Amino acid sequence: MKLYEKLVSEIEQLVAKGVLLPGERIPSVRQTSQQHKLSITTVLRAYVKLESMGVIESRPQSGYFVRPRAGDVQTADLCMQASQPSPVPAEVHVSRLVLSTLRSIGLHDAIPLGSPYPDPSLFPWERINQYAGAVARRNRVWNMTDDLPPGNPQLIREIARRYMENGLAVDPDEIIVTVGATEAINLCLQAVAKPGDTIAVESPTFYAMLMAVERLGMKVVEVSTDPYDGISIEALADIMARQPIAAVMVMPNFQNPLGFQMSDQRKRALVQLLEQHDVPAIENGVYNELYYGDAHPSSLKSYDRKGMVLHCSSFSKSLSSAQRVGWALAGRYRGKVEELKFLNTLATSSFPQLAIAEYLQNDGYEQHLRRTRKAYAQQARIMAAAVLRFFPAGTKISHPQGGYVLWVELPGDIDSMQLYRRALECKITVGPGRMFSVSQAYRHCIRLNYSYPWSVDVEQAIILLGKLITEFL
Repeated sequence: MKLYEKLVSEIEQLVAKGVLLPGERIPSVRQTSQQHKLSITTVLRAYVKLESMGVIESRPQSGYFVRPRAGDVQTADLCMQASQPSPVPAEVHVSRLVLSTLRSIGLHDAIPLGSPYPDPSLFPWERINQYAGAVARRNRVWNMTDDLPPGNPQLIREIARRYMENGLAVDPDEIIVTVGATEAINLCLQAVAKPGDTIAVESPTFYAMLMAVERLGMKVVEVSTDPYDGISIEALADIMARQPIAAVMVMPNFQNPLGFQMSDQRKRALVQLLEQHDVPAIENGVYNELYYGDAHPSSLKSYDRKGMVLHCSSFSKSLSSAQRVGWALAGRYRGKVEELKFLNTLATSSFPQLAIAEYLQNDGYEQHLRRTRKAYAQQARIMAAAVLRFFPAGTKISHPQGGYVLWVELPGDIDSMQLYRRALECKITVGPGRMFSVSQAYRHCIRLNYSYPWSVDVEQAIILLGKLITEFL
């Protein structure tokens, strides 16, 4: 058997056994070449053969995906379609719902499938606490001026170095340290828009983005978003041609809740569109380090030539959620964001900044990330397989390329808020879809967190959720 034929057979078996799911992106040609120690030509030949067999399909600028089998209703139902939200601006009222659902996560020892936070057991708490203690001992008297914006120079230097290691040259003077990415997003939005303005967002979108808009008295217009390719640039262009848009808020990499990764070509095209209209982009990059592929993803900031991209991130999802250390790369709005930081919260404490800076300088951050990525990638497959096995027929799931959340579209006319309340009675939390939109479009959807190690308790929770969903049908 020839090498390419052997690869064809292996991938075909993985698809047949459900290891590779319909609609799921398969490893890139380069990644497969490296993993199997085959030439690029051999892998390409195998992929062309698989495509001709109807096993996989290529999507321009996105890669290769497992193809749904014609006539297989259950398989076809697994594939989500791009959203089609209303292009009419709307007011935002999600904060009360988000707060109540987040409070429930810590109640009654519930299984935290609805949590937006990663499993803290993977974080190097002990080492960071040791550095925090050392910092406190060295600095028994602290000068408040050391905490003023833009932030601790040592941490800023380490952040810039991390970007450099991942292929993006960042001017340290552009970095402003914040209290987590949430503050960074709020400050950036406040810097580029005013109350009453309309902000374009993905649909569905991460509720922290909606809360920032709500807090500042703005409106949102939701843009059609593909679960595999991200925000529709064509739909956004049409919206921008019809009405004034003050800013666009997006998560190009491992978006919460869909988990997609936009291709480099689409990221570049998005930045070019916004530059043409002189509209800034607020980019949420909190999951950028949690990729499953073989290379760190690019960001919108990589293609920014006019300072129009305000890039926000933090260590809360990748290293330590307790310290609440984030930052903004605010481009041409850097001065305004720094001023707003000072006016809003005065400063970010230097103790957690220095503790994280010393960890980055002296410990194995990349090694920690490799372990975390591997764990999340494995748990993503297990969670997806369990949902498809135990949830009723017609359930659709996302195929995250990074991060730790799975988006689930439930069959029938199921109200996820009713499911949320019923599951909570059984000590299980889920993220109801209503949190991710200003409309009722995702009332039948839920978000599940798979960052926690797979266990009997988690599996039983998924089985019970499947039964509860069936009761609502």
